Amino acid sequence: MTTAFSGVNVLDFCWVAIGPMTTRYLADFGANVIRVESIKRIDTIRTATPLKDNQPGINNSAYFANYNGGKQSMALNMGNPKAREIARELVEWADIVTENFTPGIMERWGLDYQNLKKIKPDIIMFSASMQGRGGPFSNHPGFGPVLTALSSHTNLTGWPDRVPTSPYGAYTDFLLPRLAVAAIGAALDHKQRTGAGTYLDMSQLEGSLYFVADALMNFSGNGKVDMRNGNKHPTFAP
Repeated sequence: MTTAFSGVNVLDFCWVAIGPMTTRYLADFGANVIRVESIKRIDTIRTATPLKDNQPGINNSAYFANYNGGKQSMALNMGNPKAREIARELVEWADIVTENFTPGIMERWGLDYQNLKKIKPDIIMFSASMQGRGGPFSNHPGFGPVLTALSSHTNLTGWPDRVPTSPYGAYTDFLLPRLAVAAIGAALDHKQRTGAGTYLDMSQLEGSLYFVADALMNFSGNGKVDMRNGNKHPTFAP
């Protein structure tokens, strides 16, 4: 059966959660994904619990296994010029390159979109970062729990007479891959129609705000600030 991303080649530099979950979806729908990890710096999600047999080990994390199923994997020391040359050779194979580092890392390696286009003019590149590229906060690093607070999910969760409560885990990391896959699919459709590649710059903060749109509209239109309501809902409960 032909699926949405059948035959699409993905060179995946992503790590931790949002990026690997995005490329896991691509693999599930038929893409050939090669995951490139660092020899020098282990992906932190490899140590996340729960662990197989409750035993520590870089291959025992259930999270890592879940986010990276269906992929091929390799490791490179990107500080080595020969490793960067291997990466550039893989770009020639790829239809899509993905990464979710702090802005500046791919540029340091010579693997930013401007350089990738020189290797393969119709390449699609997907980058995800905390607050996108080019803005005043573009270099702020962080993980899902930070974004959950910045996007007001934390402030909107919990009881009105208690402190804010973060939703489970790196909440926004579980939301944003849906938007990422849709954007990548649109870029592929654009490429099929025009022959042109695309650079996709995802601000994880901006994407997260989509999921609190009702609170934003209530403030914008009515001047009302939504707050924590426990298990109440203005329409459905009680």
